[in-house]
Amino acid sequence: MGDPGKILKGKLLLDGGDLTGSFFHRTVVLICEHNAEGAFGLVLNRSSGSNVGELVVADLPDTLKQAPLFLGGPVQPTALSFLHADNFIPDANVFPNLTLGHSLDELVEVGESFSAAKKVKLFAGYAGWSPGQLEMEMQRKSWLTFPASLELVFETSPDQLWPKILKSKGGWKNKLLSQMPDDLSLN
Repeated sequence: MGDPGKILKGKLLLDGGDLTGSFFHRTVVLICEHNAEGAFGLVLNRSSGSNVGELVVADLPDTLKQAPLFLGGPVQPTALSFLHADNFIPDANVFPNLTLGHSLDELVEVGESFSAAKKVKLFAGYAGWSPGQLEMEMQRKSWLTFPASLELVFETSPDQLWPKILKSKGGWKNKLLSQMPDDLSLN
C-alpha cells in the first residue's frame, strides 16, 4: 500500500474543487478505515433530507428515529452505518472516543444509553475505495486532507462544514473556493 505514514484513517478528505459533477462535489468525508484492502469513509455533510425513522424500519429509540439521516456515500445506499462518540470509549475504532458501527443491536444499545455526552450520527451508504484507488486520487490531488475532530463531525452545521474547513486550511485559493457559489452563473 505504500508509505504507512500516508494512512488516512481518522482524517477528513475534502473536495479540493476538482470533483464538480460527481457525488463528492463539496463533500467532507471522514475516513474510517484505510489499509491494504482499500478505504472506507462516510460523507459528513450530505443530508438525505429525512429523519432516520422515516427511512429505517427498525425498533429504534425515539431519539434516534428523530435524528437526521445522512448520505454516507454512493456505495450500498441501503447499508446503515453510524458514528458514536462519548467521553470515554476504550475500544474506539476511528480515533479516540469515536467509533464506527454497523449493527442495529449495537445502535439500539447506544440509543438507550443514559450518557449525556453521547453523540450519534447515522448514515445510509458509504464511500469506498479499492486497493490503491484512494492513493491514486491523492496523487492526482483530487482531495485535500484535514485533521478530524469530534467538533467537526458532530457540532458543525453540515452546510457550513466544507467552507469552514477550507477557510481553516488558509491560503487565498481555499478561501476563494469556500466562497464560490455552486452555480458560477450566479457569481
